[in-house]
Amino acid sequence: MFKHILVPTDGSELSRATAKRAVSFAKEAGARVTVFFAKPEYPIAYFGEGALIDPTTPEKFAELANEQAAEYLGEVERECEALGVPCATTSATSDIPYEAIIEAAENAGCDLIFMASHGRRGISGLLLGSETNKVLTHSKIPVLVYR
Repeated sequence: MFKHILVPTDGSELSRATAKRAVSFAKEAGARVTVFFAKPEYPIAYFGEGALIDPTTPEKFAELANEQAAEYLGEVERECEALGVPCATTSATSDIPYEAIIEAAENAGCDLIFMASHGRRGISGLLLGSETNKVLTHSKIPVLVYR
């Protein structure tokens, strides 16, 4: 039924468990996987009285984000390799992860997005909202939510 599955990851334990299940699901379905990570954008500091200055340059920040992406994507890529599931990896810089996830799925030609039921917890989750819920709301591609 599904032939190409997008698996977004953020490196959290929940995301790792979901990715493992997504890879085994892909194996059972005979599908291939594209793993996606949304890298954060460089934070813009507003200077004023008493402002903290971040010594990290935009270039260093991007380098660290690329290293983080390689680590998280590599974990899922190795899982795919172990099960013999064809796998590609991709990442994009975005502070709006749900949009980046949908765009990655569209660009890769995925016919399913397989993601965790929730990400952030507590107050930040309430204030920011669930990325999964936003993907569900805005995606034209089917979304499988794993709990």
